[in-house]
Amino acid sequence: MLNASEYAHRFERLVELEREEEMARHEREIRRLSGRERERRGRALLRMRGRDRGEGLGGQMVKFLKEERGRPLPETELSVGDLVMVSKQDPLRDDNPTGTVARHTNYSVTVVFDGRPPGFLFGDGLRLDLYVNDITFQRMKEAVSTLASADGRRREIRDLVTGAAEPEPAAAAEIPEWRNEELDGSQRRAVRRAVGADRVHLIHGPPGTGKTTTAVEVIRQHVDRGDSVLATAASNVAVDNMLEFLAREGVPCVRVGHPARVTPLLRGLTLDRVVEDHPDFQRYEELREQAFELKDRQDDLTHPSGRHRRGMSDDRIRSLAEEGRGARGVSPERIREMARWLTLRERMDELFEEAERHRERAVDDVLDAADVVLTTNSTAGSEVLGDARFDVLVLDEATQATEPSCLIPMVRADKVVMAGDHRQLPPTILSREAEEEGLGRTLFEKWAERHGDRITDLLTVQYRMHRRIMDFSGDRFYGGRLEPADEVAAHTLADLPATGDEGSFEERVADEGLRPILDPEEPVVFVSTAAVEAEERSREGSTSTENVREAEFVARAARGLLEAGLDPEQVAVIAPYADQEKRIRRALDPEALEVKTVDGFQGREKEAVLVSLTRSNRDNEIGFLADRRRLNVALTRARRKLIVVGDDATVTADPVFRGFVEYVQERGRYTLLPERRVTASG
Repeated sequence: MLNASEYAHRFERLVELEREEEMARHEREIRRLSGRERERRGRALLRMRGRDRGEGLGGQMVKFLKEERGRPLPETELSVGDLVMVSKQDPLRDDNPTGTVARHTNYSVTVVFDGRPPGFLFGDGLRLDLYVNDITFQRMKEAVSTLASADGRRREIRDLVTGAAEPEPAAAAEIPEWRNEELDGSQRRAVRRAVGADRVHLIHGPPGTGKTTTAVEVIRQHVDRGDSVLATAASNVAVDNMLEFLAREGVPCVRVGHPARVTPLLRGLTLDRVVEDHPDFQRYEELREQAFELKDRQDDLTHPSGRHRRGMSDDRIRSLAEEGRGARGVSPERIREMARWLTLRERMDELFEEAERHRERAVDDVLDAADVVLTTNSTAGSEVLGDARFDVLVLDEATQATEPSCLIPMVRADKVVMAGDHRQLPPTILSREAEEEGLGRTLFEKWAERHGDRITDLLTVQYRMHRRIMDFSGDRFYGGRLEPADEVAAHTLADLPATGDEGSFEERVADEGLRPILDPEEPVVFVSTAAVEAEERSREGSTSTENVREAEFVARAARGLLEAGLDPEQVAVIAPYADQEKRIRRALDPEALEVKTVDGFQGREKEAVLVSLTRSNRDNEIGFLADRRRLNVALTRARRKLIVVGDDATVTADPVFRGFVEYVQERGRYTLLPERRVTASG
């Protein structure tokens, strides 16, 4: 156990290690790769030109297009909400401006800058690079430091974080009226205990059990009790999910964060949008407009710079202007212009200061009027919230956030309710040293293992998976305590209406070898590649892994599902390795279905999911597949059909994979990789 000072020192160091590694990773890649190669990998855009788009979405907007007019952008990882760095020649210069992507089309990227962007952005020969958001790291450090010196109720939470104190067992609160009458028994128990908890409570939500639904009910019950609530999560998507729930039920709430990072349908609930209707904010805009008008007038006057000032103080310039005199070779007219310039500057400063006071009042009023303030963990440290304090913090996706990330919103609250699942993947840590020293172990996991049922409730009814898809993970990772809801326990692809051509399953699927695998009545299938030549490989210069033969079959099976009548929106393909994901995506082009890594698909679900295990080698090495949480995520994304493809001769060297293959042989369908056989009718 660490004391508060030791705790702060340790985590400040771990955050700095992670910050240095992320910055070094970007800089290494920028140095190592040509701009053309970085563009090919989707992390840069070259030969761009900028066009002024005025103000909007929280700042000055610049639209970037390819220099060659009408040329579309290449495939890129840049997406709305990303931080990008813009450069002219040297992308590693310290003074290159950074901004947030507000819009991304096939032909342009629109970026918002906090201040007035430098003039070179409106020319040609520009480069845009994905970059680091350093603000988040600084906020984590500040939160760690703040917690170390906390007092009052925050000190009690601090002692629970450091392990200096034990939490009181949660007492079930009386719930006079359920806002969501459809909650099941385990969800209601979790809500009662979360509301009744004194300082901390954990809602452990396995896949498909409705942890966000439960967290939202906790929020609403606290609002009914008159508590102020801060609701946060690691990602913008998770915050927007909570916001959508609350907005649909008419709960007064406001979303804090850059509007460009918020789902378009919810932008009307952002602080930036709501505050626009406040009289003080309208006055703020009027005053700023007046100030900019003065700035335009100032531009026509002589600036009291070095060659005109010639050592004269502001007071001396004003005095000479009043006397109508020149000095040091500067004419009386120049002196009067400089004095006028100084007068306009003073007035502009007054207008900007008064405008800022009106803006702060408007923001404070909007935040005070909201029962719930929602934001990401990082943005909870924004200056916009000032010294705001909340009775309760409800933190969703708690197992997707590092401990210092969780502390950012925690230092604002007197009580913490976390929702998550430490049996799924933890946050990604770039620094190996920081991970080995504990940065990858979440606060949720630490509390759950340390205090167990005293402060934790497991949600036990899942609403996603067929029973046979659920049972392996339910038994292996959740102690056999999960039960499928009646409406999903036996649902299969056969219950879905087929799209496209009518006809029987056999008539729709021309590839006869796929029919046993795609059988709509069979929810779980393992396709073994052990009997064929399907070895993994690593491309030159890559640390990832791919498997060509396996990728070809997975693409073939995915196309078969579409032929069988599924809509592309109902199907996903996932793989543990980025190179395998890319190879499968290329093999499926131009099919419009989702292909992602396992890590990238956490929190998602589809009616049918194909999983490519990828690893196949004589040494039975399975790499990070050995992280059982990755397997748990992969096996729990499918609602009605799960197809796992892999070399069981390799992966069953791990006992959990061996258990899964044995489970499929007993309760699902195990088959060898089939030859392609197309019927005459096909």
